[in-house]
Amino acid sequence: MTVGPQEEIEVKFLEIDVDGIQRKLKDLGATKIGQYFYRRRVFDYPDYRLNNAHAWLRLRDEGERVTLTFKQRLGATSHDGTVNDTSMREIEVVVSDFDKTAELILALGFIEKFYQENRRIRWEKDGIEFDIDSQPEIKPYMEIEAKSWEDIDKAIWMLGLNPEDKKIFSTQQVYKLYGIDENDYKRMAFDGMVKK
Repeated sequence: MTVGPQEEIEVKFLEIDVDGIQRKLKDLGATKIGQYFYRRRVFDYPDYRLNNAHAWLRLRDEGERVTLTFKQRLGATSHDGTVNDTSMREIEVVVSDFDKTAELILALGFIEKFYQENRRIRWEKDGIEFDIDSQPEIKPYMEIEAKSWEDIDKAIWMLGLNPEDKKIFSTQQVYKLYGIDENDYKRMAFDGMVKK
């Protein structure tokens, strides 16, 4: 598969055994990079034109850095997570201040769709990232991100996962599989979910 400009090459595996996956990664010689707590604010125009184009603007505090990212689902045919997308477009820049950047975005006329938290455990092997994500109210899942689709296939094979189980879609679609629509919430945090 040819990679387009700014294409994010990433798949998800849902409802994983966190301890089992970490044992496999360790046995394979992967390096545990760290454990992180992320907080993010997601923005759109008041008319939700990004949402209507399967896109969003995300401001994320990763602890060690803050990023501002435009993301767009490519080949989106399903909104409920039942059908994979083709891939994801991603344009990301590092910014210096989470709160000031949010203030700037709001001053430009955007609205905040919601605030969200997650925890991540990151492993790496041969340039492939394995992220074990925990989100409020849903079961942990793993994201595998690489520089090519061939490396994704290699990672799936190394872990003994079923390629048919891979998902190419957003966290929003993962939530929808659990009957939760992110757009119904203003806060999705470990200390509680707050509806709009």
